[in-house]
Amino acid sequence: MARPRTHDEKLRLRLLDEGGRLLAAEGPSALTVRRLAERAETSASAVYSLFGDKWGLVEEMFREGFRRFAERIAGLQRTDDPLADLIALGAAFRANARANPHLYDLMFGRPFPQFQPGEEDQVMALATFGALVEALGRCVDAGQLNGDPLGLATIFYSLIHGLTSLELLGWLGPPEQVDAAWERAEMAMYRGLMPSTAGD
Repeated sequence: MARPRTHDEKLRLRLLDEGGRLLAAEGPSALTVRRLAERAETSASAVYSLFGDKWGLVEEMFREGFRRFAERIAGLQRTDDPLADLIALGAAFRANARANPHLYDLMFGRPFPQFQPGEEDQVMALATFGALVEALGRCVDAGQLNGDPLGLATIFYSLIHGLTSLELLGWLGPPEQVDAAWERAEMAMYRGLMPSTAGD
């Protein structure tokens, strides 16, 4: 009888999520192979077998975060209303962060200054920004927003990333007020970018 696989995909994902939670809760210095193995109730050798070393683990955590985000974007349905699709993209960004708060800082911050994603991982991460530029280009072409899509993407990303970070930190107020804070900020941004307000 074949021996069961112990270092399988289920364990790999558990280690990635536990590594993210450890990083988010206690900071970069707490993320060690031994500490992670204890939290995940496995062996250090399992971590080494799956990821090679700590930096292989960090790279996989980064990759998994963007894989989940890209999957969420791919699940969005394109409609005949580009602005509605753009709003849905922003909601997908927020939803992914809320579902994976333990991976967010590694995806969009620098908890490990010495960590540099590989070229393929950078391409994957930039593809999610490319989806934003494309969505904004549709809005511009439809006359719904005014400006250069790349410049608009910087504005849009700055607001959505900022709001998401504040929400994850609990700085947008009580839970029952968070949605309203998002709506006010987003509507102010959209109004400011619509052609009818240009030059006001």
